[in-house]
Formats: sequence, structure tokens, C-alpha cells
Amino acid sequence: MSNIESVDRIEPALLADAPVEIMDVVAELSARSATLQAALHPRTASNLADLVRIMNTYYSNLIEGHHTRPRDIERALSGKLDTNIKRRDLQIEARAQVQAQAEVDKSFFEGRLPDPTSAEFILNLHMQFYRDAPESMLLIKGAGREFVMEPGKWRSVPEHDVAVGQHLPPSSERVPEFMRHFESQYKQQGAGKGARILALPAAHHRLNYIHPFPDGNGRVSRLMSHAMAHTAGIGAHGLWSISRGLARGLESRSEYKRMMDHADTPRQGALDGRGNLSMRALEEFTLWFLKVCLDQVDFMTGLFQIDELALRFKKYVSNSNTLKPESSRLLEEALVRGEFDRGEVSRITGLPERTARRLLNDLVAVGLLASTTPKGPMSLRFPTESLDILFPRLYMEA
Repeated sequence: MSNIESVDRIEPALLADAPVEIMDVVAELSARSATLQAALHPRTASNLADLVRIMNTYYSNLIEGHHTRPRDIERALSGKLDTNIKRRDLQIEARAQVQAQAEVDKSFFEGRLPDPTSAEFILNLHMQFYRDAPESMLLIKGAGREFVMEPGKWRSVPEHDVAVGQHLPPSSERVPEFMRHFESQYKQQGAGKGARILALPAAHHRLNYIHPFPDGNGRVSRLMSHAMAHTAGIGAHGLWSISRGLARGLESRSEYKRMMDHADTPRQGALDGRGNLSMRALEEFTLWFLKVCLDQVDFMTGLFQIDELALRFKKYVSNSNTLKPESSRLLEEALVRGEFDRGEVSRITGLPERTARRLLNDLVAVGLLASTTPKGPMSLRFPTESLDILFPRLYMEA
């Protein structure tokens, strides 16, 4: 069998002996993600995770060359689709990613998330993403071929095969075997926290290297990486986004593609590992990827500092034409405690019951407070209209 069709083609799958510089970043990422996880009340964190999913989707789309505004994603989630077919399809695509990530998060928090590198889980991610897609999104055209992709299925026939830039993935008939090898190399069961963090960049690259689906490989790999962050213990309640980091890089937006291409580098002589691919390139990619993750954890930690966020709530209220200054007291109460009962609004604001109720209703009307049941406790929400003040630089490109 030719080297291009041998499963050893993705070796080295893991770093045999990670350099100290990489292990230092692993330790920092573990510690700082724990700080982010502890920064907010779990209820507030849960509602903020809804916002982060939209952000993650926005940046994942940006990586694919699709600019879907956060407001359009939010509208799609509420069933309000654009009449323009192209914009509608982008909304459907974005909604599917948000929903797929929400299911990953829910599965993790309920203790039923499968191994993120298992073939079954990866196939299911692809199925979830494309399940409700119109045929226009499943139609693959170009390079003298045209076919409709089947969600949740590997590449399986020669017409599914295509070069990705300078890279020629294994042929379709070999994809199942490659994915069995991928699963055996990256399975998380029994691995320690450090090993799980260290595996995340390598698995992200090697999945794209195999290119197991006709389309959607980048999106699936980023969702898989999000799930791997959870199982590695650095997910921090879903409060940071891998896609934002990959889309922005550390210094340039072009870094992701350049570093992914760099990790494709063949072995460079006897001192460069023993696999088909360069061990040195994998080390450099791993260091870059983990630094990107650390950068995003630090960025989001800064945004979610309670004292700073409370000040931004006050700024938002003072800039509003409809909200009274005392409204910020209710927002700060929800921020610190996670939620409060409706009967407490007079005590919290120091205002008469009727006036306090009006303040609460005004905050509900602008989408900053809500409850899961008609008479349930109130907790924070984060509508897109509030993001410029509450979370500056979250969507810099928008």
C-alpha cells in the first residue's frame, strides 16, 4: 500500500516528549481556565454561554469566508429567517452550529458526552450540523464534479475526493480505516488532564488532514475541539471560544491557515521524529494553538470581571433613554447572585413596589433580564444590542 493510503500517514499523532515551553502553556491554560470558570455565578455563566455560542459561530463562519452578523444569528435562533435565499442559508448554517454546540455543552454538563474523538461522535456532529440544511447547502460543485452530500457520512466514492490546497487527503475508500486509527490514537479514556490538553491541537489538525467529509470538515473539527476542551477540564462553562482565537490568531488573521499548512510538513530528516509528518512542525503548531486558547481564556476572563462588568451595566443604563438609574441595581444583583425572586425588586432598588416593578418590566422589555417560567426568578440575559457596551471588542470585525 502506498504511503499516502497508509494510516501511518498521520503519524506522529501525539507529541512523544513535549518541550518544556509547551508544558508551561498547558499548565497556564489549566490554571487560568479554572479562574475563568470560578469568576461568575453558575446561572450567569450558563446564560453567558448562550452568547459565547453565537460568538463562536460568528467566528467559525468568518473562517469559512461567511460573514453572518450576530444579530442575524440571534434572529435565526428565534425562527426569523431572511427572505433573501443566500442570507437565509447563512442563517440556517449559523443556527445549526449554535444548536450543535449547545447539545455538546448540555451533554457534557449532564455527564453523557461521548469521547469527542470517537468516530461515532464526529459523525454525529456532522449529522447535527447538516441535518436540516436545504439542498442548496448540501450541493457540492467544482473540480468537474457535482453531487449532494449526505449528512453524517464519510467520504465514500471517488467523486468525493478533492485536493485541499496543496494537500491531497487519503482516498474515500480509506477514510473509515483512517478514522479508526484516529480514534485509537486520540481516545480520551484513562488519559490525564495534561495529556488531554496536549492532544487537542494534534487531533484538530489530523482530523482536517484526513478530511473525512466532502464538506464541513473545518466546522466539525472546531466543534470537536470545543468538546475536547470540556473533557480536558479547560472548557470553563463554555465561556471562551476556540473559533474566535483561530479566526484572529495571535498577531494576524492569516495565522490559522498558515499554521495548519505548516503542520502538513513531511518529516525533515532523522532528527525530526519517526513518523511520516514532521514532529517539529507538530510541536510548533501545538504551541501556537495552545497559546491561542490561552489568549482567549485571558480575554474572556478580563471581560467577565464582576466589578468591571457591573460598571459596564451602569454605563449601559446611563446611555439608555428608557431605563432608570436604579435599574443597574437589579442587574448587579443578578450578576452577583445569579438570580433573584421578583418579590425582592423593591428591597434591591430601595424604591416603592410599583416603581420597582416598572423598572423590572423595563429591563425585561430590553432583554437584559428574563426567567425560564412566568413567575420564576430573574436572571441576566445578553441581547446583541447590548454587546458594544457590555462586552467591547467581542465582535471587533463586525
